[in-house]
Amino acid sequence: MRTPRVTPRRAAGLTAALLAAALGGLVPLAPAEAAGATLTVNVAQPFRPVTHVATGGLYGLAENSRPDDSTLLPLKVNSLTQPAPGVGQRPNGQPPGGDALLVAPQATRVGAGEYVRMPDIYPNFPYQWVSWNDWLAKVDTMVRARLNATSVTNIAGWELWNEPDWTWNTGAAGSFNDAWTRTFRAVRALDTTTPIVGPSISYYNRSWLSSFLTSAKAAGTLPDIICWHELGSPNNIAANIANYRALESSLGISPRRIAINEYAATSEVDVPGRVASYVAKLERAGVESAHRAFWYEYGTMNGLVVNNNQPTGTWWLYKWYGDMAGRMVTTTPATQSGLDGFAAYDSTRKTVNVVFGNESGTNTVRVTGIGALGSSVRVTLQSTPANGRFTAVSAPTTISTSTYTVSNGEISVPVSNMSATSAYSLVVQPVSGVPSYQQRYEAENASVFRAQRLTSSSASEGGYVGRIDNNTSAHRTDSYVDFVVNVPTARSYTMTIGYANATGATATQGLAYNGGGWTTVSYPPTSAWGQFGATISTTVNLRAGYNVIRLAKGSPNFAGGTGYAELDYIQLT
Repeated sequence: MRTPRVTPRRAAGLTAALLAAALGGLVPLAPAEAAGATLTVNVAQPFRPVTHVATGGLYGLAENSRPDDSTLLPLKVNSLTQPAPGVGQRPNGQPPGGDALLVAPQATRVGAGEYVRMPDIYPNFPYQWVSWNDWLAKVDTMVRARLNATSVTNIAGWELWNEPDWTWNTGAAGSFNDAWTRTFRAVRALDTTTPIVGPSISYYNRSWLSSFLTSAKAAGTLPDIICWHELGSPNNIAANIANYRALESSLGISPRRIAINEYAATSEVDVPGRVASYVAKLERAGVESAHRAFWYEYGTMNGLVVNNNQPTGTWWLYKWYGDMAGRMVTTTPATQSGLDGFAAYDSTRKTVNVVFGNESGTNTVRVTGIGALGSSVRVTLQSTPANGRFTAVSAPTTISTSTYTVSNGEISVPVSNMSATSAYSLVVQPVSGVPSYQQRYEAENASVFRAQRLTSSSASEGGYVGRIDNNTSAHRTDSYVDFVVNVPTARSYTMTIGYANATGATATQGLAYNGGGWTTVSYPPTSAWGQFGATISTTVNLRAGYNVIRLAKGSPNFAGGTGYAELDYIQLT
């Protein structure tokens, strides 16, 4: 979305009818549920690896490293939607910016993939249709520009259009379903591998999607990643995704990956409590990626950063999210409105992280399944305010650090004087303490490009990355895994890698960190694929703070690995 020129503020203005549908009738920011709610966190019920699915943004980056890398690395940015190569779009009257290929080096430095929004080649929003000859020529130019950018490896999808349910000019260009097929085929004629994303409608609409999917299935042009927007309220996300899965099944379509590449309205996007509710529902629903909506200035990670390098209040919510590792665990709110949150458990550190909000008064967080943490635990409670996108917040507020007795494997933590607009962090650890820094980083928690997250009972945290298979001279389809790690001091670290290699011969991958030179890691053969326990060790020289470590079958400036190996984790000591 674009410009906040109308009220309710919506990019270049949805019609009143569309806005009402998108919001389900205007949903007040303050939740209707009475104070005294309980959020239950079941640590014994993990449901997916931590991948920070909702840490993303539309036009989050701008050229010249805006915002600064130091503000992005702690967030573990999953992915972004950026304008097309040769961008013409002038969001909110700003000069064209954020070209996906020009910001790719920074996105890569912080481990983020990018969707390319193709209609942003046009300057206006809503887009002003010219002609089919013009559009197809632009499609050809954009795709060729990407294919020629052989050092760019993080493009995760082509988004063929944006909000066609109200921006597509049927009178001038014909039906969107036919246009989708025509554009899809034009992209695929040049690029046979990059996922195609769509239809990116402005709100979930079953009948619209049913018509679109039926047409695309018949034409053989189904999107690889299904996409729509959730703007105005998080309350319907679970129902919408369940409804989509039922629709997909009824049409005989195999499950698509889901991206919600715009979420949160103008009244919500800078409100940490409200954002906590969005992230909770997006995680539980199993989406692959979700991006904060664009409403104001590009290059600020959608209001998370002010003055290019200072965090806002909402940044801290995403920092707590970025601190999560291991597996996401089940959270159960009383209702789909009001108090909600998301949580993760890292069994290697015996640390539970809970982020919650969207309710006022005194409420309770009940944490179950924590018998492994011992008979008593240390609980740290913090908050971050809704101070808007122009006010820097140097640190969250620590409310309390307390010791709780674990009874029947659980504790209940009352949180008084909550503000519905603030977000809260609850960290639960053994009273005996945990290592001073995270040492183990799971491969499935990392940024994974053209490989696959898989599960195995023998893998650390139950997950690993396999099918790290691609090494090409053009590099745009290379397979690699980027680990964003945080260490306390600059020194040489021993990096232990858990792996499997059932080729019967030694396999190799490339190792580089922070964009530096390449070395080769060798993996002796193991007994079977997906069976873990074998390790190898090497040395890495890391700077204090955040570093990005890449293990690659193929990558720019690397000659390429040999054979095949699966990755379980890296450990830094």
